[in-house]
Order: sequence, then C-alpha cells, then structure tokens
Amino acid sequence: MNYLVDYMTGSFSSADQAEKDTNYFNIELEMVPIWKDRQDGPWIYVEQAVAGHNDKPYRQRVYQLKNRNDGKIESFVYTIPDPLRFAGDYKNDFPLLRITPDSLTLKNGCEVVLYMTGNGYFEGETVDKNCKSDLRGASYATSNVLIYKDKLISWDRGFDEKGNQVWGATKGGYIFLKKLNRLKLN
Repeated sequence: MNYLVDYMTGSFSSADQAEKDTNYFNIELEMVPIWKDRQDGPWIYVEQAVAGHNDKPYRQRVYQLKNRNDGKIESFVYTIPDPLRFAGDYKNDFPLLRITPDSLTLKNGCEVVLYMTGNGYFEGETVDKNCKSDLRGASYATSNVLIYKDKLISWDRGFDEKGNQVWGATKGGYIFLKKLNRLKLN
C-alpha cells in the first residue's frame, strides 16, 4: 500500500493534455496525506480546480485506503461538509486538522477497487452502477483510474438510467502529470 500512497500523493496537472486536445480542461490536482497517526488509513485529502482558479476548487474529497482480503486495495470516497472552508488546506503542514473522519460523509458505492499490475502501476474502477449520482441528469457515475509513479489517468463519467453518458470526458481519461516536489521555503 505504501507504493500506492507514494504514487497518489503530490501535485498534478493536466496542462499538457489540455494544450494538445481542446476537449480537455487544464486541471490542477492536489493530493496530500492527512491524519497520519490514525491506524485506519491511510487517508488522503484531494482537491481539484481549474488552473488559475485554485482558490475555488470544484471538487474536494477525502480518500481512505484499506486492504481487502483478496489482495486488492479499496479507496473509499468521502465528502467534506462545507468544503470550500478548506480550500488550499493541502498547503498546510497538517491539512484538515480542524475536522475528523466522523464529520465526513461516505459516498456509498463510489469506492474504487485497485490492484497493482504486473507492470508496476495500479489500476482500478468503481463497481457496476453502484455509485449513485444526480449531477446533470445522471443516475450513476463510474470512475476508472490508472496510477503510475509519475502520472494519474482518471476517467470519471456520469450516465442516465438508460446508460447514456451525460457528463465527463468522452474520449478517455484526464492525464495528470505529477509535478516535481515543491521545496518549502521558510
């Protein structure tokens, strides 16, 4: 699981993809470990924003990773109450210190089941049509992810009750390249 946490955490950008294909937006993705002293994790704070609007993220979540009996890893997805009050918290030494897991809301059915491939990266997806969604007329959402040491490919889509896609990228997932680690200046 340590490899997965290392691969998932950091600063990512889809700028290269957006520059080459106008069907994709330039999105900034921040993923940082939180609550490191807890024994029921690891826990990761996730913040996504359109580049240049990092103070107004459109998605803020908390992921909790747990080992499964079958050798796979489950990433549980939680929403944060009044999330914008935590915008930019990923920059702090101890992000989300002002809340605890019991104040989060589990997105039932939206967990992503991950496994390490023989090629050294992680692959995962949501299960069936279990992740309920009402965004833009959807009845369920799916997530497919590939997690490499230096990039994440994430394809989130929403579908109506007839199985028609109503939101999300249509050509494939967003490709987020990991930025070099930032040096903290004191």
